[in-house]
Amino acid sequence: MSESTNATYAAAGVDIEAGDEAVELLKPHAERASRPEVLGGVGGFAGLFSLKLDRWKEPVLASSTDGVGTKIAVAQALDKHDTVGIDLVAMVVDDLVVTGAEPLFLQDYIAVGKVVPKRIEALVGGIAEGCVQAGCALLGGETAEHPGLMGEHDYDLSATGVGVVEAADLLGPDRVRPGDVVVAMGSSGLHSNGYSLARHVLLEIARMPLEGHVEEFGRTLGEELLEPTRIYAKDCLALAAEAEVRTFAHVTGGGLEANLARVIPRGLVAQLSRDTWTPAPVFALVAQRGKVERAEMEKTFNMGVGMVAVLDAEDADRALAVLTARHVPAWVLGEVRAAEDSDGPRAVLSGDHPRF
Repeated sequence: MSESTNATYAAAGVDIEAGDEAVELLKPHAERASRPEVLGGVGGFAGLFSLKLDRWKEPVLASSTDGVGTKIAVAQALDKHDTVGIDLVAMVVDDLVVTGAEPLFLQDYIAVGKVVPKRIEALVGGIAEGCVQAGCALLGGETAEHPGLMGEHDYDLSATGVGVVEAADLLGPDRVRPGDVVVAMGSSGLHSNGYSLARHVLLEIARMPLEGHVEEFGRTLGEELLEPTRIYAKDCLALAAEAEVRTFAHVTGGGLEANLARVIPRGLVAQLSRDTWTPAPVFALVAQRGKVERAEMEKTFNMGVGMVAVLDAEDADRALAVLTARHVPAWVLGEVRAAEDSDGPRAVLSGDHPRF
């Protein structure tokens, strides 16, 4: 009979001490991304958030869950992990604000092959920064170590956010009217969608190095691809407070037409003009190097429009002034009209982009 060995969790690949160290490193980040309603701190079994219900007559809770997608592969390739957390927050809170909800708190889930405390700290530092930009609290989360299932350098991120909106202020398709204008808010780049195609074209077909300088960008390819997603939550709430906003549409996977169509009611159509903006150079580069057709580009990427507001036409100038003052690129993208075919598309792009 062979000599027996004492199996341990550490020998199986799970380092509890490293996990404890990571929690201690995360506490300052969670303290920075907080709100007065947060009770307790990081490390408990559950996060606590006091709902001061006297602030609302009929509060409606909104929730959203999302991840970052394959943009993480770029962060891992460059060993730069402090920005993808911002992308994670953006993907969650900007879905919440579409309903008019104020983001209250977010909880993250980080799955890793091996806990490396400094890397976890960088990831959560980005998440905390995103929460600060969104005005919500980082109410803890979970870091799970999966040895044997994930490689030592692999990780994935997801999060759930909760927001609140007064029932009377709930935004949505039922508010949209013929004659409303559609105002676009510019994106900061690819945001966090379409990276499987972008990486395939730029890294595999074109064989461009992530560390290589790209003249059109004025920086390296890796820096362009890791540009954090713009977070619109506070901007949208400020706009809704100043103008008669009917609804918002967060432009993510599926592109501009498909996401805007989700908030346009049957019988109406949003007519949009491509000639109102020029997409950033990164979109042109992907299209050219991969010979990607326009229809494929527009259903995969945001093409330079990260968020859309549908609002009363009389408030168009006011909306542009509010967004400009908040340093958000914005322009009138189109208008809502009665549809000739009630079963037809609810958002239609026409024309051509200048210089694209």
